[in-house]
Amino acid sequence: MVLLAAAVCTKAGKAIVSRQFVEMTRTRIEGLLAAFPKLMNTGKQHTFVETESVRYVYQPMEKLYMVLITTKNSNILEDLETLRLFSRVIPEYCRALEENEISEHCFDLIFAFDEIVALGYRENVNLAQIRTFTEMDSHEEKVFRAVRETQEREAKAEMRRKAKELQQARRDAERQGKKAPGFGGFGSSAVSGGSTAAMITETIIETDKPKVAPAPARPSGPSKALKLGAKGKEVDNFVDKLKSEGETIMSSNMGKRTSETAKVHAAPINMESVHMKIEEKITLTCGRDGGLQNMELHGMIMLRISDDKFGRIRLHVENEDKKGVQLQTHPNVDKKLFTSESLIGLKNPEKSFPVNSDVGVLKWRLQTTEESFIPLTINCWPSESGNGCDVNIEYELQEDHLELNDVVITIPLPSGVGAPVIGEIDGDYRHDSRRNTLEWCLPVIDAKNKSGSLEFSIAGQPNDFFPVQVSFISKKNYCNIQVTKVTQVDGNSPVRFSTETTFLVDKYEIL
Repeated sequence: MVLLAAAVCTKAGKAIVSRQFVEMTRTRIEGLLAAFPKLMNTGKQHTFVETESVRYVYQPMEKLYMVLITTKNSNILEDLETLRLFSRVIPEYCRALEENEISEHCFDLIFAFDEIVALGYRENVNLAQIRTFTEMDSHEEKVFRAVRETQEREAKAEMRRKAKELQQARRDAERQGKKAPGFGGFGSSAVSGGSTAAMITETIIETDKPKVAPAPARPSGPSKALKLGAKGKEVDNFVDKLKSEGETIMSSNMGKRTSETAKVHAAPINMESVHMKIEEKITLTCGRDGGLQNMELHGMIMLRISDDKFGRIRLHVENEDKKGVQLQTHPNVDKKLFTSESLIGLKNPEKSFPVNSDVGVLKWRLQTTEESFIPLTINCWPSESGNGCDVNIEYELQEDHLELNDVVITIPLPSGVGAPVIGEIDGDYRHDSRRNTLEWCLPVIDAKNKSGSLEFSIAGQPNDFFPVQVSFISKKNYCNIQVTKVTQVDGNSPVRFSTETTFLVDKYEIL
């Protein structure tokens, strides 16, 4: 045998992590490491020291030592090359070369050590291969994820269909219950039907989800949407097993559904009998050197009435937008009344809005390439250095009236180069080694916190850090369109109402 053990120890000889590649007792390895500092000659620079039985090949790492214990007849050149690979592995798993950080990631280091040396001999591997082997990135797992995402999409489409059927049945029941028969077009129209069905779908899926997740057996029922098949169950069991082992499994579709869940369950506690939901979604693409390639924003006011006596009402809309949005009312809404007085009411004032149904009454759209319209600018500036790239990235809020919450700026990283070295940062960050991304997390961006920056260093090329993606949620809409007052058709008496405003990101990229 050539390599006996690999260890990370303090300068006093205390072992933090040690991996033995031959049969050795704990007492022996602790004795060898305890004797190591005493054998070193102060004032002389060496990379190894020998005793009668073993050779220590070492490299200082701040307050610690990376030590290889070998036999005296081993090839010193190969030992030094192996030592360099061991030393490069440690920063891959530890942010700081400190005792508590090494202890926290001890098992990750041991698994990596086993990929470098087998039975005392060096394996022909590099740093990227070690990361791949330890993460066990398998084709089967990717197939499982793809199958699960496909099944989720199919279930979602089936739920939309079911939701439309339920909505149609509800309208038929309302007609039989002597409701106003001429208003059926509202729920099934192109303006509101898709949104209503989608919202019902999300509510059904996410309401059932907490009941399904903890139970090992899936509930059976007549609904085809929940019968994902035998393969789906295998995927669920596989993912649940990974989660139980501490892995974070989240596909892009599941991330979208999580945001949709937050959106559905974010309804205010005190919902009035007349409730408005104002929702905007933005799609934006910018160039890395500046310039807005495309920005498109869609907004809608959804009305929900839960009491029959408030069916005949009018909404007073205040439009303070100065960006030139295109407004469009529902076909059953009096367009002349809205144009002249900014009031949303039915063409036939004797009819009522549908009850217990989300109805889209006004929608708007803004499409532009005007750079001054960008709500949040992102400037990512990677520059090559001797050891890789120094990346500076900053944000600046352009619209002072906005308050962006849960902002996450995701920067892609090169694979197989380890964790980035963070310099200065406003906010917090997460390094996802599995997906090779750095997530810059900011709880709030508003007029008091308009700008911030992040600096980090990592090996790679400038093109490796694009596209940068941004996500956020806001309770203030972009276009400044609000419902300020609700009144009865008869008598213009005011009606109490509640409003829920949401500004979401559909796509926000810097290419």
